[in-house]
Amino acid sequence: MKIYYIGVIRNAPKPAHELVSVKDLNSFSIFQRSTVSEFLTMFSGTVAERTGPASRQDIEEQSYTFHAYGRSEGIAAVIISDHDYPKLVAHKLLSQVVDDFLTLHPRSKWAEGTPQLELPALRDYIVKYQDPRQADSIMRIQQELDETKIVLHKTIESVLERGEKLDSLVQRSEGLSSASKMFYTQAKKQNSCCIIT
Repeated sequence: MKIYYIGVIRNAPKPAHELVSVKDLNSFSIFQRSTVSEFLTMFSGTVAERTGPASRQDIEEQSYTFHAYGRSEGIAAVIISDHDYPKLVAHKLLSQVVDDFLTLHPRSKWAEGTPQLELPALRDYIVKYQDPRQADSIMRIQQELDETKIVLHKTIESVLERGEKLDSLVQRSEGLSSASKMFYTQAKKQNSCCIIT
């Protein structure tokens, strides 16, 4: 999972203009980075222009996914990631980026011209959100639950591997009523008479 680009783009009036962005191009060779950077900026502007106010979209192109969030103020935030990056986490980050940007920069700073603004939190976000499980508490909890399920399955399997028989577990169980134990015994007898050897 990888994020390559996070940016805030003025998409109204057109043409789109990148107001602030950050890129992580370490996975590309040093000779490709400037070209890749230009393409990311160009494509993010195109996606921002085509993202309406108060809308969200995900666009897959080759090995990249463009996550976009348009706001009625005339801006859009765009994240470019690989296909494996979770959409829920990307859109949560987009909301945070837009809120941070609008808090720091009122519309009068960027509504006209071609300003280049700063948003220091972007550098932190692109580092923190490279691993969505660390950045998003819901994903972290889900991962912990998945790991717990695996441990429980291994524990049940290890009990059976040690030679414990289900019969002895049922007989020793205090949690089962005598009727349940009787049902288990009768069901086992019924099933054993049906076995043809």
